[in-house]
Amino acid sequence: MPTSTPELERELEQRFGFASFRDGQEAAISRLLDGKSVLAIFPTGGGKSLCYQLPALVLDGLTVVISPLIALMKDQLDFLVGKGAPAARLDSTLTKDENRKLFDDLYQDRLKLLYISPERLGNERFLRAIARQKISLLAIDEAHCISEWGHNFRPDYLKIAHLAKQLKVERVLALTATATPPVAADIRNAFGIADQDEVHTGFYRPNLDLSIVPALGRDRKELLLERIRRRPQGSTIVYVTLQRTAEEVAAYLSANGLSASAYHAGLKDEDRASLQDAFMSSPNAVIVATIAFGMGVDKSDIRYVYHYNLPKGLESYSQEIGRAGRDGEPSVCEMLASSEDLITLENFSYGDTPQPEAVAEFTQQVLTAGEVFDISEYELSNRFDMRPLVVKTLLTYLELEGCLASTGPFYTEYKFQPQCSSADIFARVGQEESDFLRAVFRHAKKGSRWFSLDTTTASQTIGQPRDRVVAALVQLEENGDLVLQAAGVRQGYRRLRIPDDTKALARSLNQRFQKRESNDIERIQRVVELAQHDGCLTQHLLRYFGETRNACEHCCRCRDEKPTPLGNAHQTKLSHEDEQRIRGLIEEGHQSIRTPRQLTRFLCGITSPATTRAKLRKSSNMFGAFNTRSFKATLEFVEHLLGH
Repeated sequence: MPTSTPELERELEQRFGFASFRDGQEAAISRLLDGKSVLAIFPTGGGKSLCYQLPALVLDGLTVVISPLIALMKDQLDFLVGKGAPAARLDSTLTKDENRKLFDDLYQDRLKLLYISPERLGNERFLRAIARQKISLLAIDEAHCISEWGHNFRPDYLKIAHLAKQLKVERVLALTATATPPVAADIRNAFGIADQDEVHTGFYRPNLDLSIVPALGRDRKELLLERIRRRPQGSTIVYVTLQRTAEEVAAYLSANGLSASAYHAGLKDEDRASLQDAFMSSPNAVIVATIAFGMGVDKSDIRYVYHYNLPKGLESYSQEIGRAGRDGEPSVCEMLASSEDLITLENFSYGDTPQPEAVAEFTQQVLTAGEVFDISEYELSNRFDMRPLVVKTLLTYLELEGCLASTGPFYTEYKFQPQCSSADIFARVGQEESDFLRAVFRHAKKGSRWFSLDTTTASQTIGQPRDRVVAALVQLEENGDLVLQAAGVRQGYRRLRIPDDTKALARSLNQRFQKRESNDIERIQRVVELAQHDGCLTQHLLRYFGETRNACEHCCRCRDEKPTPLGNAHQTKLSHEDEQRIRGLIEEGHQSIRTPRQLTRFLCGITSPATTRAKLRKSSNMFGAFNTRSFKATLEFVEHLLGH
């Protein structure tokens, strides 16, 4: 195994054709090859992927890479396969034959790198398969998602550390571009990474010119058009907050002679792929996008990144401007700053906080469900009017409180299509296994194209463990005897304890959500502070990430452009007429908007499972009627009306 710098550089050139390492890469790789776990904090486009790609090819065993981005997986896989590396990705886009070949290669130790999504760790069939392998390295991209105080907390990520121990992973590489010092500490603690094994290259990009332009008292679309036209042509991303804004701005720019397209999550997959391909191949295209665009887009010559709306935090801002100028050439990152964006951003944050009474009821139900139980997150989402992410977060909090232990996800139902006759299957196995399979198949219900099997009911009726039923189906799929699909996912739990004071626990959980809400609002205020900062913007931004540096001498403040106060977003007080309209809605007696927070979400245009199920958004003209008003002020007004 290479250990010295010359040996590592030889491996780098032979395997990837690169003459030298980029900043931080060698330090991270040498620690990994020495058996240590590492946290690598590199700026966007800083070469994080090589830190696991090279070790994967020289370590004895499999490297599993967890990435939330299929597009990024595909791009990296194409690169690796082009270099002759035995790598694969496991995702929902694979055909049956591709899926079978992947598992054949996995079981025959023909793979060195396997890319998966975080959600794949919730697939019991995959966990059963991967547990057979020697995992020499687990690489976690976007590792900041494990921190509940980070800007993009994802509960699934919190379980990765536990699974790493369960799968006996030899070493871990956590990768991120946006970790503040507290978030970095969270990541190190989760994976047992020593402080000295954090490799931080710094966020400073000398070729990025940061600029903030006040967008007050005029049409921002006109201002954006003016700013784009005054500069030489080049690949341009314009970031907006809302899908409809993306459509409107792209249409305006196109009508004024620019080649502009809108990109957002509301488009069909094939349309998004087509737009991304066109942008990648054009030297001058303008794409107007929500944050759905950019992750995994490896285009080195993006010359301009405009923030048409305020970003939701400095982490997001840093990540988005980091997509500019990866070729090292000068690039402009400009924010059109307006206080009008604050209400929209704040309302998103307030809208995710669950109702206190719902948290208390949720906690009571889960803790009294039995010593061993299972739940459907979808069903709980509907019952307690919480988004599925909030349900996941609540369950994670209960695990962190020591009340629950996850026993893993499972599927209550499997659907299958036979690829050969039952007689052929029975003829290839022994009598005992044949009798077992016959008993299983007797519980399968035939549909027009698929057989369906409730594995829990089947296992209870035939007196065999459910794990054996599932393992048999998986084996038949791997043999090519049937095509298998899973449905009805449920999450299993074991109750560890019931606190003496469940009301106090519920209050504590609500406080955590309130703290998350406060943190989100504080992040927005940090963006406002940057926009109004009268010193070096680069220096101010780096300080947020714990980095100290002198003034950059090339941002708009260093060019002596003075800040303009954003002021407060224009808000009129709620009028008597507003009160009458809200009272009228209350008197209609809709069950889906009976609490102050439910009603306020509806008035501010924020959907919820209950209002979606009731189809209230379509039937009431009050949905979003107050979307230009502060959520907090509207909530206080509603609480007064309801007597809370």
